[in-house]
Amino acid sequence: MASYQPNYSPQGNVPLELPYYGAPPVDAIKRFWMKYAVFSGRASRSEYWWWALASAIVSGILNAAGSTANGNTGTSTALGGLWFLATVVPSLAVGARRLHDVNLSAWFLLLALIPVLGWIALFVFMIMPPNPAGQRFDRPTQAYPPPPYPQQPYPPQA
Repeated sequence: MASYQPNYSPQGNVPLELPYYGAPPVDAIKRFWMKYAVFSGRASRSEYWWWALASAIVSGILNAAGSTANGNTGTSTALGGLWFLATVVPSLAVGARRLHDVNLSAWFLLLALIPVLGWIALFVFMIMPPNPAGQRFDRPTQAYPPPPYPQQPYPPQA
């Protein structure tokens, strides 16, 4: 069975309303900030995971910088708190859009409240391949040509 791999232009000319499959790191992070509180639509794996990596790196740098500043952990806490406040809403939004891309409800983000097992389940959902049925979560603001991949996730059964 062939795997489902949508293919968009490599130039980054993908409208914000559509997921950008194979997004390079810089484009994925730009799209993250441009769609700050957009919970509708979909986000590709690359959009989600490039942001997760960038956020982890920035958090690590802030924690390291705060803890080495004269041993004052208050600075680390303040910087980490500001980073959290600036990114909590868009991080939830990109997570919701990622779940939509695999045709799941954004309510599955509540699994993060269940220690260990919920985190594992959410991790598995975030690494799943895209599902064309997730298009039901799209709310395009303009008319687009049909996507370059089949509308049905599986061939008809005989």
